[in-house]
Amino acid sequence: MAKELSYTIEEVSQLLKVSKLTIYDLVKKGELTVFRVGRQMRIDAKDLNDYIQKHKTNQSTASTFSTVEHSRIQTKGSHNIVISGQDMVLDILGKYIEKYSTYKTLRSYAGSLNSLISMYNRECDIVSLHMFDGDTGEYNLPYIKKILVSYPYILLNLVSRKAGLYVKKGNPLNITSWTDLNQEHVKIINREKGSGARILLDEQLRIHNISHKVINGYEYEETSHLSVASAVSTGLVDVGVGIEKAAKIVGIDFIPLITERYDLVILKTPENEQLISIVKEILSSDTFQSEINSLGDYDHAQTGSIIYETF
Repeated sequence: MAKELSYTIEEVSQLLKVSKLTIYDLVKKGELTVFRVGRQMRIDAKDLNDYIQKHKTNQSTASTFSTVEHSRIQTKGSHNIVISGQDMVLDILGKYIEKYSTYKTLRSYAGSLNSLISMYNRECDIVSLHMFDGDTGEYNLPYIKKILVSYPYILLNLVSRKAGLYVKKGNPLNITSWTDLNQEHVKIINREKGSGARILLDEQLRIHNISHKVINGYEYEETSHLSVASAVSTGLVDVGVGIEKAAKIVGIDFIPLITERYDLVILKTPENEQLISIVKEILSSDTFQSEINSLGDYDHAQTGSIIYETF
């Protein structure tokens, strides 16, 4: 190893036969010293060898490291990133990113379309999307191609989940489809402009040739799945659009009408190279997928798969 001057994180993970997440965790804890060449983390061959020797000779001191050096690494390597979207899965993702890297995650709760526009303006680092396109029947990519037209990016699947209609317990109005909203006695509550749920409703109305002007309550808005579900639960309205998880939390009935792909988009810039690598590793890990699976109501069959990538 001494013949090599330094290694990338990936090279060290291959040498030690562990995942890159493990190496990032060692860096974060201060057990491996890193330096940067541009935006890339590298580990000096001597430092790697010292780490190996320390673990060979004294397991009990493996986690000890100079507090000053640890602080230096954290200051040098860490910066804030913004994750945009509302689903609780994003909070779990943020927790993993902080655990296995020196990034600090901040959360924005804007809707899908508004978040994508924020990414275009370089105000978000990771944007979650669930935007249905009625012409293609596809999620997310048709919108990304139009909005991020001048940027390189990668689109990764986070989860899939059921979307549909919230109705009162027992479904007293016998709501079963989008066309049932086109009744004067059925009052809905809408989501804010730019949200994925709002886009889904608007596209379904367009597909079924229903004018929003005849939808009772179309102009009234809430800003989250939970607040829409709560409005149905309290009897304020009869119907709302959202995801299955919120209906179960609030305790109302849910009419599943579509399986939506909930994806993440990240710009492919030199400064995001490490972030993309970390997110891909997290999404593909058994521990992350197991935690998502334990929540229920999420399908992780495609989690971590690359849906689309520019070159």
